[in-house]
Order: sequence, then C-alpha cells, then structure tokens
Amino acid sequence: MNLLAFDTSTELMSVAVRRGGTGAGQVWQHSGPGGAQTSTHLIPVIQELMGQADLEFEQLDAIVFGMGPGSFTGLRTACSVAQGLAFGAHVKVLPINTLLAVAEEARFRHAAALERCQVTALLDARMDQMYAGRYEFQDRQWRQSGEHRLLRPEDLICEAGDLLAGNVFAAYGARLPASMALRVDAQPSATALLRLAPSLLAAGAALPAQQALPLYIRDKVAQTTLERAAHKAVL
Repeated sequence: MNLLAFDTSTELMSVAVRRGGTGAGQVWQHSGPGGAQTSTHLIPVIQELMGQADLEFEQLDAIVFGMGPGSFTGLRTACSVAQGLAFGAHVKVLPINTLLAVAEEARFRHAAALERCQVTALLDARMDQMYAGRYEFQDRQWRQSGEHRLLRPEDLICEAGDLLAGNVFAAYGARLPASMALRVDAQPSATALLRLAPSLLAAGAALPAQQALPLYIRDKVAQTTLERAAHKAVL
C-alpha cells in the first residue's frame, strides 16, 4: 500500500511516505517546525519525500492527513493541500482525528507490548484550554470512549492506569488533577497516521477529495481584550 501522510495541527509539521512492498514496506519521513512555516514548507517537503520514495501521486492508495482538532491555520493548510493533491491525482483522502494519532503515538512508544491499553489524548487548545479524547486499544483496534471535549486543565477526569498523552504538560502539567496515570509527551505524527491508515481504509473510511474537511471542536479562535485581562487577574 502506497500512502502519503501529514499532520500540521500543532507547532510540529510531520510528513511521511510509505511505499508498499514486502512486509511493512519502506517509510520516508520528515519532522520539523510548523506553525507559520507550514504553508510554505509543506508542499516542498512532500515533493522531496515522494521523490525519495520514487512515487508519483497517482500511485498513492490514499492521502492521509490529521483533520483536527488543532491549530485552525494548520488544519486549513492540511485540508487544502490534501484536497488539491487528491483532486490532481484522482485518489481518495483519509482524514484521521489528531487525538487518535496522539493515542497511537503514545501506545507505540510506551505500551506496544500490551494487548490492551487506555489513553487520554490531550492537545493544547490555547486560551487556557485543552482538547481531550479517551481511547481504548484492544484486539488490535482503537475504540473511542465518550465525546471529544474542550476543557480547562483542572476539569480533566482520568482513571488510574490510563496513559495521559499529548503536548500539554509543559504548559498545564501543574494544573492537571493528581492521579496515578502515566504522563507521556506525544504529538500527532505522520508515522502514527500511517500505522492507523490500513485498518481505517479496510473499514471504508476513505473519502472523495472534496470531503477533505477539518474537524473543529471550538469555533472561537481568540480571546477578547476583556477576557485576556480577566484571565491575567486570576493568575
């Protein structure tokens, strides 16, 4: 299976290409600064990795991307690039939730030997909030538990034995409730998307290019002056 995957939902830009072959095939990957640089750097990085893999876009089985939640600008960039490349190559897109990608990255790095694990995935939503999603891995499949949420660090509820995974600990670690949960720094990487893609494609999750759309949990992207002043007064 030939796949292109990328995630630009955080300050990290992650891109990977897998060329099918015997076993798991071969993977070429790039990880570097994203944010404001994403819009200018993403396509050149994709072209470079596709060249290294000696693949044409028409040879791809799907274009996989992190659909959110995350940075509004990063999500729009990922969706527009996925849509444009998919239209041009006449291939389908596979949007994957970035919180699921965080859970998979944490499982792969810290619980790969376990047949079952539970992960609460957390991404910094700015404005003193986090995106949160809880997932259970069992029988080689991920299952979502409950709804994705937007919450303050103090409002997080987790269970002992969970993995807490994400990019929030430097900013909010001291404000998270005390628990026996293991904390793991993890980002929604392109290689995690590649590991998730085969089962999702087999389940029929691939979509036409025009359906490469972002997932927004919050519509509001900035605080007002009064809200920022009130927040500073509390701190």
